[in-house]
Parts: sequence; C-alpha cells; structure tokens
Amino acid sequence: MGLRINDTVPNFKAETDQGTVQFHDWIGDSWAILFSHPKDFTPVCTTEFSAVAQLNDEWAARNTKVIGVSVDGVEDHKKWKKDIEAYGNASPGFPIIADDGLAVSKAFDMLPAEAYLPDGRTPADSATVRSVFIIGPDKQLKLSMTYPMTVGRNFAEILRALDGLQMSAKGVATPANWVPGEDVIIPPAVSNEDAKAKFGEFETIFPYLRKTKAPS
Repeated sequence: MGLRINDTVPNFKAETDQGTVQFHDWIGDSWAILFSHPKDFTPVCTTEFSAVAQLNDEWAARNTKVIGVSVDGVEDHKKWKKDIEAYGNASPGFPIIADDGLAVSKAFDMLPAEAYLPDGRTPADSATVRSVFIIGPDKQLKLSMTYPMTVGRNFAEILRALDGLQMSAKGVATPANWVPGEDVIIPPAVSNEDAKAKFGEFETIFPYLRKTKAPS
C-alpha cells in the first residue's frame, strides 16, 4: 500500500553526502521536504536542485529542512553538487541521500519491492523516483506530488503549498491559487458562533463557504 496523507513517514537510516541521517531525528521539530531524483548528472534534475539551493533563505524562514534523494552514491553526489552550484549560482547546503540500494525509494513507494539497478542503467530504470514529499513536525505526510522526467518541478508552487499547509495548521483552509496575505476559508465544521469567537469578522459567500482574514 502506498504512503498516504497523514501517514507517519518511514524512519529510515541512510548515508548522505553530509554523513549518516536517522530521518525522524533529522527532521526534529521542523517541517521537512524530501525530493527525489532518478540519477545524478541528469539535466532536468540539475536545474531542480539548483532551484532548491536558490531558496535556502525561504526554507529557513519557514522552519523547513530540505533533503534530496538520488539513486547514486555519495561520491557522485559530491561531484554533482559542483554542477548544481555552478548552474544556479547558489550553494546546495542540504544533504542528498545516497539511495543506490533503493531502500528509501522503496520505503516511500516510488519503486516496487522487486526493483533493482541493472548494469549500465539509465535514468529510465528509476524514472518514478521523481516525487516531492512535504512532512510536518509530527512526522506525518502532508502532501506529495510526482512528476515525469521531462517536466521540471515548480518550486515556487512547492513553496506556496508549504505556506498553505502551515496556514492550515492554524485551523483554516486555503482557496484555489491562495498566496500569503489573502483571505482564508473557515472549515464547515466550525459554527458561525465559534467562527466569530475565533476569527472575528468573516464573509459568508455560501452557507458552506465563509472567508476571513488569515490568522497571524
């Protein structure tokens, strides 16, 4: 069975280019984003890792740790990071898990249990290792999304989704295309009386759709 929203994510131990991590301990009290790649030294993935590096300050501002996964070894990761930094002009300070044994990819259901890396393999052999997982401080999966190898991930959207998740943790929901600073939705389970007490003024569009200022 695949990993689902609100499931506790696997607490794996793995080697990275920055040493050994025990995943739950590494997350600590932070939010975390795990993003995976099918192979080092691939064009789309290089641009994506560079985009993540360029957002270092944004992740820190949101108390969020990021960690990469790629189906290659530690030494390849260290060499690849030089290309990543050169392309994006930003230092990739986050760790990259060396998942050459596929343990993490299988634990997160990105590859079937019987998967293996053949001799002379190409990225196509691990093409489904192209997912993003946003994980809360409670170690539960909050959001996941998977991309094909030919479509670069939009990390502005991933950042927006993280903002939405952190906002929803305050007891509200966010409408389509929401960005910080815009009004939020009061959940239908909250009565008008409780909504008034908790949020103050709100707008009733339909009985089931009420909007209010985002809580600070």
